[in-house]
Amino acid sequence: MAVMKVLLCEDIKRLGYVGDVVEVKAGYARNYLLPQGLAKPATPDNIKAIAKEKARRAEMRIQQRRRLEQAAKAVANAEAVLAAKANEQGVLFGSITAHDIAANLREQGFEVADEVVYLPTHIKHLGKHTVELRFADDLKVTVLVVVVPEGTDQSQTGEPNQQATAQ
Repeated sequence: MAVMKVLLCEDIKRLGYVGDVVEVKAGYARNYLLPQGLAKPATPDNIKAIAKEKARRAEMRIQQRRRLEQAAKAVANAEAVLAAKANEQGVLFGSITAHDIAANLREQGFEVADEVVYLPTHIKHLGKHTVELRFADDLKVTVLVVVVPEGTDQSQTGEPNQQATAQ
């Protein structure tokens, strides 16, 4: 059986990761890996090119991690005050979503993507809620989200309007 050494351009399950030199059957390489762009022949030039690409990607990951850490540090003690329509019992007519929270934080000048806001369920009640922001698997911070009845002063950081709860 003929085997061929190839340099992986993408992670392939049960075979290897980007930059690995692996031996595969020649037919598998010729008919699948090479035409799909998943691998290249393991020539010295290709190995050097992939090594440079790996180094560039590693540097990009380090820079991305620094940006995430800075964003997490900046937003760590932030508070989002959102106004929403609610009934007398404090139940919202709609709900507060991750998009709403991220948009409020962006208005305050923080770099927060919608995907970063982790809400197991939408917020459906007035009051204070703790919400987790997951910038990375090991980089999480919490922010306070205060939901106030629509029409009240949003500078309040807390308790619902007395008229709304008394009725």
